[in-house]
Amino acid sequence: MRVWRIKNWTNHPVASQREVLQDLVSAAQYTDFGKKYNFSSLFSVKEFKLKVPIHEYEDLLPYIERMMEGEDNVLWNTPVKWFAKSSGTSGKKSKFIPVSEESLQENHFKASKDVLTSYYNNFPSSDLLTGKGLVIGGSHQVNQLNDEIQYGDLSAVLMQNTPFWGQWLRTPELSVALLDDWGEKLEKLAQTTSEENVTSLAGVPTWTLLLLKRILEIKKKKTIKEVWPNLELYINGGVSFVPYREQFEKIIGGPISYLEIYNASEGFFAGQDKPEDDGMKLFTEHGIFYEFLPVEEYGKPHPSTIGLDKVQLGKNYALVISTTGGLWRYLVGDTIKFTSINPYRIKVTGRLKHYINAFGEEVIVDNTDKAISLAAKESGAIVTDYTAAPIYFSDENNGAHEWLIEFEKEPKDLVFFRDRLDHALKTINSDYEAKRHKDIALGPPKILALQKGTFNKWLQSKGRIGGQHKIPRLSNERNIIHEVLAIHNR
Repeated sequence: MRVWRIKNWTNHPVASQREVLQDLVSAAQYTDFGKKYNFSSLFSVKEFKLKVPIHEYEDLLPYIERMMEGEDNVLWNTPVKWFAKSSGTSGKKSKFIPVSEESLQENHFKASKDVLTSYYNNFPSSDLLTGKGLVIGGSHQVNQLNDEIQYGDLSAVLMQNTPFWGQWLRTPELSVALLDDWGEKLEKLAQTTSEENVTSLAGVPTWTLLLLKRILEIKKKKTIKEVWPNLELYINGGVSFVPYREQFEKIIGGPISYLEIYNASEGFFAGQDKPEDDGMKLFTEHGIFYEFLPVEEYGKPHPSTIGLDKVQLGKNYALVISTTGGLWRYLVGDTIKFTSINPYRIKVTGRLKHYINAFGEEVIVDNTDKAISLAAKESGAIVTDYTAAPIYFSDENNGAHEWLIEFEKEPKDLVFFRDRLDHALKTINSDYEAKRHKDIALGPPKILALQKGTFNKWLQSKGRIGGQHKIPRLSNERNIIHEVLAIHNR
């Protein structure tokens, strides 16, 4: 039955999206937000876009604060008792994203089922459900805001609301999964799960690798397949898997499938249905209406968006969503591009505010992830994490990019690594290549190999250790570079 439904929305995505928007607007027409924008008179996508402006988090914050105080019918028509706490990638202030019952059932849980349904459809002899799924989630405890309202990071919210049968299929037990202290949690995860029959893993690559290395220490084994011989699937998301794949293949020590998903606090947007696919299939029947903002429109007084029927392959768009949690024409902040039109598949390319364009080079995370992976391969290095930012013109120097890189295995020759990185970026990005011409506008990259653990210390200083938190790859400002350097130089 579910396979048929997946085929239906895959084959009729535009119609599915129109139906989703109609359901959203109808459900919310008597909310305060719906009354303000006269939802009861909106009968087309065009009218919806004309009447309702694009919102960033700060624009919706007054409504969200009322909801967090227990007020109903503000942004959504059913009571919202849960909020996913997200720190954002670089901002200090936390965001609280409404998670309604419809968000859970029609989006997060339905999308999860569709990922597994597609996997079983492609691998009918799979033994995935004969063992346990290990989810390396966030480290924030669920917190009680008042008698009725609770919040935590997304993984905590999902774990607390998982049906009872789902608890049987997951490891570790909830008390360990929701531990707030990442150091204690990592140790307990390693000790308890190393004795289970784990058939699947899910989590951000950096934290998953830390856990796997600790398990090998405890079990005194060389590969994870010796610990979990039935492991067959790793589901990753949050950051590009490209720089990490070689490390995973080495530490696991045997063939498994790798699937990428795009599951954010705001919604579960996409997932690979086949390991060999270039990009993730966009979920078009899961309580979210999508619009796509060409990145050059960002910052304009009245930016225009397009629908699925107008998108182009390879072009960068910012994601704009309307959801069953009451986010209306909400700018997520991620940039994506389409890798396929039939079916619609997407790839996350970065963040609207996470890029380097100090000299017109327009470098995005998708560029740097690919370049650093190529440089590592050619130099024999293994990269754990990195961040980069511009060095601006001065009286003494031209501009350049400064890279802080934490290596699992350092290259024998850092200058060779730098040159291969530079060459890869020139190949991938013609704007970068033009600015690097004869070092006139942009000099060669400056690279510093950090002491191991430096990025973890930086995350800890921000209260973001563990789980879904990740290092900002790129910034057009130097504040992150300065903070990480201060830790490195202690």
